[in-house]
Amino acid sequence: MPRKAIIFGNGLGMALNAHHFSLATAMHDVWHLNHFLTAEDRGLISQTLGDVNAIPQTEDQLDTLHQVVTACKTLNRVLMNQLHWLTPHGQRFPSAVARYIQKVATRLHLTDAELPPAFIDPLVQFVRQTNSHIATLNYDRLLYGAFVDQGLLAGYDGNLVDGIYTAGFAARNLERRAGRNFGYYLHLHGSPLFYDDDGAIKKLQRNELSMFTNNDSEHVVLTHVQHKRSVIIASPILSVYWNYLHRCLQEASEIMVVGYSGCDVHLNEIISIYGQHKHIKVIEWQAQYDHAIRRGQWVEVFRSQNISLLLVASVLGFNDWA
Repeated sequence: MPRKAIIFGNGLGMALNAHHFSLATAMHDVWHLNHFLTAEDRGLISQTLGDVNAIPQTEDQLDTLHQVVTACKTLNRVLMNQLHWLTPHGQRFPSAVARYIQKVATRLHLTDAELPPAFIDPLVQFVRQTNSHIATLNYDRLLYGAFVDQGLLAGYDGNLVDGIYTAGFAARNLERRAGRNFGYYLHLHGSPLFYDDDGAIKKLQRNELSMFTNNDSEHVVLTHVQHKRSVIIASPILSVYWNYLHRCLQEASEIMVVGYSGCDVHLNEIISIYGQHKHIKVIEWQAQYDHAIRRGQWVEVFRSQNISLLLVASVLGFNDWA
């Protein structure tokens, strides 16, 4: 069977438990925890949302917050003797925001839920047979955990490789050597398992992650869509993953998009490059969509007519990967 590229959005989690895997719920829950943000942090973040009592609930709200954090980082790099552009609180504000974002991703990751066998078993079998590429946009452990447990992700010897070994991430870890033909597992928007350790980007074991794990990093993409590219470019690991996405789509006989809303312009533009001469299969929750209208929307999103759309009662009911 030919190799495919399968891109997963947050639809798997939402189909499994819409409350737990809701980004709005996770942002709300972490906001109200007492351990990660001070009252001053919350006040400053709320002001960037337009109201002193505002609570972040969507990525669309985070436009000004991202700009403020970027400005603070810039001013932190401007060194002056015994004088600083920012107050001490302003100096540490970027770290506070990064911690909040990391904990939101952690909250989404921490779950005992598992994908149903009727969904995951055929997918595992298909990837094992074809070394098809997998790319994820979500932060949860649903696919990742299943693939680790099934041996698909097993360092350099697995069917899928994400480039992170004991010593950390390196782009050379993604290179195929000695005739290997593995596929790639790309955490396109990062993972709360990632952490920085003396210049190296490493990955926690799943059982090492909790809400109290001290693993602050900037390798999670959670911001307004127009700023996602800058977060990706600033992360050595994410920028490599997005470069490899081109290779994955180029190698694939077909592009499958599962449980994805279509809102990430930076992803859509890359898919549209390869969708001119490859088939794109979109599998999504039927909601209240009219098939013809919805397919027309995907044609616009991916700028391609090579699209088939399957609207399903639940994406977890799909298992026809071949």
